[in-house]
Amino acid sequence: MNIEVDAMKAQSRIGMWFDHHVYSLVASLGRMLRKPWATALTIGVMAVALALPLGLWATLRNVERFAGDVQQSRQVSLFLKTDVTVDRARALAGELKARGDVAQVELRTPEQGLEELRQRGLGDALAALEGNPLPSLLIVTPRVSDSRDGAGDEGALAESLQALPEADVVRHDAGWRHRLDQWLRFGARLAWVLAGLLGLGALLVVGNTVRLDIQSRRDEIGVLQLLGASDGFIRRPFLYLGACYGLLAGAFALALLTATDVALRAPLAELARSYGSGFSLRGFDPSEAGAIVFVAGLLGWLGAGFVTGHYLRQTRPTDI
Repeated sequence: MNIEVDAMKAQSRIGMWFDHHVYSLVASLGRMLRKPWATALTIGVMAVALALPLGLWATLRNVERFAGDVQQSRQVSLFLKTDVTVDRARALAGELKARGDVAQVELRTPEQGLEELRQRGLGDALAALEGNPLPSLLIVTPRVSDSRDGAGDEGALAESLQALPEADVVRHDAGWRHRLDQWLRFGARLAWVLAGLLGLGALLVVGNTVRLDIQSRRDEIGVLQLLGASDGFIRRPFLYLGACYGLLAGAFALALLTATDVALRAPLAELARSYGSGFSLRGFDPSEAGAIVFVAGLLGWLGAGFVTGHYLRQTRPTDI
């Protein structure tokens, strides 16, 4: 019999705890709806603070994806001397392909180079030339290095190709890729710093909003303290209020970034097509969007919890 009574009491306590959570959530939403302009201002400020680092992060991720596509074309162009025959160029291509640091070698004969220039509209200028002045060209693709920065291996390959007796000019533009990687690493660090600073700003915005709500309900809180309500019971509605601010701000920040993506996608795709590329912007997938909204809600929850906890530590029933 006692076991049944204890079970009923436990179920009653759980039911009361659940009911108060639901009431706190609904009451928080009601207070937000009663102050639409103040609510919209708070959510807007938080959303902008969240959208700035998120936009920078999305931009860096798209640049990294574009850089990854570019790095797939890491060829070293080896222009042979004009007196090197096509047979010798073909044999040299086979020798280079057998090297461990070379993944692929493509031979472009002088005739192929001349035909390519004709296709680009230079036929009239080429007709005035006597013979074919173009050399054989070997396009050497380095083997992918296991190291994070393969610029050093590619540079060594370019130097070894330049030392070949058949080599005339070696073109290898690896410096810009190395600088791009450095800029991307700096941008990622900057994104984290901005995320920390603006996240702190969003937390303070929620904290100040909750503080004002606490001040307007000071008498109500004092009565609850005199009646013996726990700090958790008093704090709970304000925690839900902060979480609602954060969740709505996170959703609004994603809406701002989506609108920016829609506005920039078409002109960027047109620009990419002019360079013969199919690159396009990539936004946040559903899991990332959900994580962003969750983190925003957590920021609101923490800001409200910090302010409410500070107030309750400073206020005692005898102080009311």
